Amino acid sequence: MNNRLHLRFEQLERATEQLLQDAERLGERAYTAPAAGQWSAAHVVHHLAASEVGIGQYLQHKLLEQDQLRKGNLGMKLRAALLRLMLRLPGLKFKAPSRVAALTPTDTQELPPLADMRQQWGSTRRHLEQLLNEFPGPLLHRAIFKHPRVGMLTIEQTLDFMLDHVLHHRQQLARISKALSQPTPAAK
Repeated sequence: MNNRLHLRFEQLERATEQLLQDAERLGERAYTAPAAGQWSAAHVVHHLAASEVGIGQYLQHKLLEQDQLRKGNLGMKLRAALLRLMLRLPGLKFKAPSRVAALTPTDTQELPPLADMRQQWGSTRRHLEQLLNEFPGPLLHRAIFKHPRVGMLTIEQTLDFMLDHVLHHRQQLARISKALSQPTPAAK
C-alpha cells in the first residue's frame, strides 16, 4: 500500500474504533434517539457502515474502468478541501443524501445489534484494505469516487472524506450521549 494511503487508512481505523467504543459505551441507550426524528447512536453506526459498503463498491466498479478515469484538478482539490472543512466544523449538521439515507432503517427495531454491525463493518474495512493494498500507483491522482455533494475525488481525498465523515459523526455521538445522560424535564 502506498505510504500516504497507509497513513490515512490507519487514521480511519483508529477513528472508527473510537466511534464504535463510544457507541458501545451507551449500552442499550445506543438504540435510543435523543429526540423524535433524530438518529440514535446505532443509526449513526449503521449509516457509516452502509456508506462504507457503497464507497467500496463504487471504487471497485471504477477500478474496472481505469482508462476512463480523469486526472485530478484544482477544482477537485478546492471542493475536497471545502468538504473537509464543513465536516470538521463543530455542530454543523447535514441531511444524508437520499440514496444513503434510504439504507438506514428509521425504526430502531430494524437495526442489528452493535456487535453485528461492528463485525460487518470490519469485514467491509478488510475489503477496503485489500483494495488499497492493490491500488495501482498510476491512479493515485485520478478521480475515482463521486461524492454526492462535491463530485469526483481522488483515492486520497476519498480516504480523507471517510475519516472526516467518521469524525463528524463522533461529534454527533457525543451530542447524543450528552442528551441521553441529561434528566428529562418530567424527572426534575
